[in-house]
Amino acid sequence: MRTWPADPPQDPKGWLVTVAWRRFLDATRADTARRRREDLVDEEPMPGPAPAVDDTLQLYFLCAHPSLTPSSAVALTLRAVGGLTTRQIAQAYLVPEATMAQRISRAKRTVSGVGVSPAPGAPPGRRLGEKPRARGRFDQPGDVATVLRVLYLVFNEGYSGDVDLAAEAIRLTRQLAAAFDHPEVAGLLALMLLHHARRAARTAPDGSLVPLAEQDRGRWETKSIAEGVEILQAALARDRLGEFQAQAAIAALHADAPTTEETDWVQIVEWYDELVRLTDSPVVRLNRAVAVGEADGPRAGLAALAELDDSSPSSSSRGYPIPRHAAVAAYLHERDGDLATAARLYAEAAQKAPNLAERDHLTRQAARLNARRCR
Repeated sequence: MRTWPADPPQDPKGWLVTVAWRRFLDATRADTARRRREDLVDEEPMPGPAPAVDDTLQLYFLCAHPSLTPSSAVALTLRAVGGLTTRQIAQAYLVPEATMAQRISRAKRTVSGVGVSPAPGAPPGRRLGEKPRARGRFDQPGDVATVLRVLYLVFNEGYSGDVDLAAEAIRLTRQLAAAFDHPEVAGLLALMLLHHARRAARTAPDGSLVPLAEQDRGRWETKSIAEGVEILQAALARDRLGEFQAQAAIAALHADAPTTEETDWVQIVEWYDELVRLTDSPVVRLNRAVAVGEADGPRAGLAALAELDDSSPSSSSRGYPIPRHAAVAAYLHERDGDLATAARLYAEAAQKAPNLAERDHLTRQAARLNARRCR
């Protein structure tokens, strides 16, 4: 269906017959295998009650196998355990869907060819580059830092509304925090709690997105905010800063402000500077440009955004999510009074938005500015 309009096969009828025959063979083989499994079950005694053990977090560690690269381990876990689609994972990594599908397939082959049982007494895997005191133990190898990244991505997918996984990610992160005494684990838990506290205010009754500046802060969950801030303060006091603690600090500053105007944007820019130093993430740099625009004015924000496109190879615009980059530029141009450019950029961002809610929001922003220009 994707290729025929531009490049149909030379023999369409023969192509269809071949595809149908292969599909028939696949279905027949699957049915035969299913019947064989059912026959084996009939011959064996029924098992007793299954133990009430939650092994979800251990599955995360299995997929975070040391033989995999961190990016492959994250992708495999999101697909095999988190239940995300290949397309969602590709969007999170800013790569084509076909590239992500190949990465996940290679990771499956790698894990299937190695053992997963550690040697007696072996540690459960790398722990954020060191060996912090563990209050619990997992029976499979894996990388805690990779598991943290996976949990964060799963939370973000749930938080966006595409897949309702946010509460599950928080539950598993609590388990991880109970097992590993490390400030970055605590930082991730604090970050999730602070973001999740605002979830009810992020959408209107009709399902449309509500920007942070327009959210009803009375709907934020103060209990989750208080817990997140308490966990964050304890983590920061240990003076071992990591990216999740820095992100949680930014979320805490937003949660502490009665209004957008009263937000401590200068301190938020400083935290984004720390995040850039720790991660050099394209999304972090985009968010920093917004914060600079709030702290020092829209033209300063546009100057920071221009640096991302032109100054260094590491900040090439090709590395940025196109809808997000265009939306940030649109917002800053609107604040600077250039409504025509802002409306055009909002429309451009809407065309490439990853989900319907975001597309509708950006389309309405463009329409709002065009209506203002016509008055």
